[in-house]
Amino acid sequence: MENNYGNLIIIGGAEDKTDRRDILNEIIKKIHGAEGDIAILTIATSYPKEVGFVYLKAFKEIGFERVRVIDIRSREEANEDSIIYEIEKAGCIFFTGGDQLKITSIIGGTKLYEAVKRAFLEGKLIAGTSAGASCICTTMMVSGVEEISPTKCKIKMAPGLDIIKGAIIDQHFSQRGRIGRLLNAVAHNPEIIGIGIDEDTAIVFEGTPQFRVIGSGAVTVVDGKDISFSDISDIENDEKITIFNSRVHILPQNYGFDLKERKPLKKILHEVEKDEADR
Repeated sequence: MENNYGNLIIIGGAEDKTDRRDILNEIIKKIHGAEGDIAILTIATSYPKEVGFVYLKAFKEIGFERVRVIDIRSREEANEDSIIYEIEKAGCIFFTGGDQLKITSIIGGTKLYEAVKRAFLEGKLIAGTSAGASCICTTMMVSGVEEISPTKCKIKMAPGLDIIKGAIIDQHFSQRGRIGRLLNAVAHNPEIIGIGIDEDTAIVFEGTPQFRVIGSGAVTVVDGKDISFSDISDIENDEKITIFNSRVHILPQNYGFDLKERKPLKKILHEVEKDEADR
């Protein structure tokens, strides 16, 4: 699994914007002292002014003033040099929630898409919440019936932004009962690691294949590499899928996962690293 990994904060949606704001503070910490603004891309939402205002207000109350809202409604706009200039100045590119298909269909293959990929490869922070989280992967979850057992043809997937390879992300995870559809996605290709992120919860990559969890919820990782049997290719549409030996990990704050080694990371590892950094 080749991947630059880069700097990423991928949020399960509904992150706290009014109280502790732990995830938004993590974004500020990542770009503290660095040049550039936070560019809030409201492509996914049908309410760009309202959503943009919420983030402007939240970051301002934290004490971070360098925030710009960039709303793009067409592929023509996604190819404008003025937009690319704004993106290139940014220290963090943040995709809001909404409809992930709006993000990929509007910016895929455009100058804006290439600018986002360049920013990622240069080590700038890429963040996304809800739809903005799902679109980060090579293949993204678009829709699926919630709160049911894995069922053939009950999910829809599509090409994403191809920033994270070898994984598929689902958001609002436990709040909307999405374990069935994540297992379904992994059953389609057990090489892919399924990552379900709860609301007000995020995974943080810092240039390595390891991510750590922050926030008030948990992250569910579904690893299908050791699946010994699945009948997804043999059954009819709308039938329940049989899966043997899928691995599931539940990771709250400060625990993590190594995508390359496909193994969870114990909390003590992060505590030791923090203690050493504080010395």
